[in-house]
Amino acid sequence: MKKLTLIIPAKDEEESLPKVLNEIKDYECNVLVILEETDIKTINSIKNYDCKILHQSGRGFGNALIDGINNVETDYTCIFNADGSFDPKYLKEMLKLCEENRDFVFASRYKKGGGSDDDTLLTKVGNMIFTFIGRIFFSTKISDILYTFLLGKTESFKKLELKSNDFCLCVEMPIKAVKIGMNIVDVASYERKRIAGVKKVNEFRDGLKILTYMVKFFFKI
Repeated sequence: MKKLTLIIPAKDEEESLPKVLNEIKDYECNVLVILEETDIKTINSIKNYDCKILHQSGRGFGNALIDGINNVETDYTCIFNADGSFDPKYLKEMLKLCEENRDFVFASRYKKGGGSDDDTLLTKVGNMIFTFIGRIFFSTKISDILYTFLLGKTESFKKLELKSNDFCLCVEMPIKAVKIGMNIVDVASYERKRIAGVKKVNEFRDGLKILTYMVKFFFKI
């Protein structure tokens, strides 16, 4: 799996990130950790690990991922959480599917065989609503539009020309991929409970931002 780079946004993940890096070390992937230069605790927690650290150019989840994508040199890229919620056992299957001439493989908690230990009723209902909007207005066809566990061709990631510096990036990716006519598929995945810390997402604030983004994109405002 040396042709795959995991890009890991890792703001304030000093407790969980070392455990995640330990878990993925046998997969022989390239690892690119993206965080703010001032996040000294997280930087120090992984100084003895075999990974590349990239100081993001701005702030926000989306900004970290965009910087990461722009710095990947391998053929394939996978967005991977630093909190332990993504299970690396799915990487080989996702990479294999992507190698079968697909642009992106999206993991899904809601396909048969998937699930989550970290989902709440509010986030589950919200995701169902946004996924429905994606299917109706953008023909995205994936079953878990807010889940950012996805693997794709690096050149395909870069063709999306992503702009969102915040969590709107999670819907920007599948919407733009479909708009461009890319080949995408989703596969079942089980989300584990995060190891430590708190979620970065604010369900109401970020949900409103995502809804606004989708409306503006649809009407090309």
